[in-house]
Amino acid sequence: MSTLTETAETAPGYRAARTLPVRVELVRQLGRRRTLVMGAILAALPLILLAAFAIGGDPAGRGRRISLMDTATASGANFAAVSLFVSAGFLLVIPVALFCGDTVASEAGWSSLRYLLAAPVPRARLLWSKLVVGLGMSLAAMILLPTVALAVGTAAYGWGPLLVPTGGAVEAGTAVGRLAVVVLYLFVSQLVTAGLAFWLSTRTDAPLGAVGGAVGLTIVGNVLDAVTALGHWRDFLPAHWQFAWADLLQPHAEWAGMAQGASVSVTYALVLFALAFRGFTRKDIVS
Repeated sequence: MSTLTETAETAPGYRAARTLPVRVELVRQLGRRRTLVMGAILAALPLILLAAFAIGGDPAGRGRRISLMDTATASGANFAAVSLFVSAGFLLVIPVALFCGDTVASEAGWSSLRYLLAAPVPRARLLWSKLVVGLGMSLAAMILLPTVALAVGTAAYGWGPLLVPTGGAVEAGTAVGRLAVVVLYLFVSQLVTAGLAFWLSTRTDAPLGAVGGAVGLTIVGNVLDAVTALGHWRDFLPAHWQFAWADLLQPHAEWAGMAQGASVSVTYALVLFALAFRGFTRKDIVS
């Protein structure tokens, strides 16, 4: 393997930076069935919620404290916010784990990884291309859900301000901008799951193991966050800040929780990505 790489590096016209372009990897991943299925599921969720509200009736006014869910039918912006709320805890974890965890392990599972490296594609270049595409597709998945939800909600409930459960409202244009920031924050908060999935993908030849391991560890983090006996130790858990974006959907937005949550997530993610690159460059590729 090393001989092939060294020979190619001295060959006329060879440029390591031109091997496995991101656009080529993107086309490969977009054409896979799991990408299409995941996209269909995310696009269908707002329609399922719309049907549920149509069957169940107006969720508000049931003699209890008003929550974000109770305002779902107030406007398209409220419907989009509720769609993010019900999916942020688990559903949005799955595409991130899938797109980042399946990418390297699937090549190993197909026994094509060693042939990619013998092309020759430098190991760091291969990981970089796959990581960029995995993160890009994860972000696209997170954008798809609220975009469809906003369109569906506006068609069903009209264009209007975002009603805040605690009182007050956020003007519709401002609310859409804040929802865009919420999506960006959710993406940043899921970088931990992406890092876990990507690291595991470089350690195993089983894609389901990498994806399932990342989802499982994310669930463990959610469980630990529910243990109030941990006190302030929970502040170091990414799951503790996963709904900090709710502070943005207020007449006067609060950013402190999101800033702390983003810093925790980015720190964990950088460590995990570094471990993935370090381990893969030293790994004996036999599949």
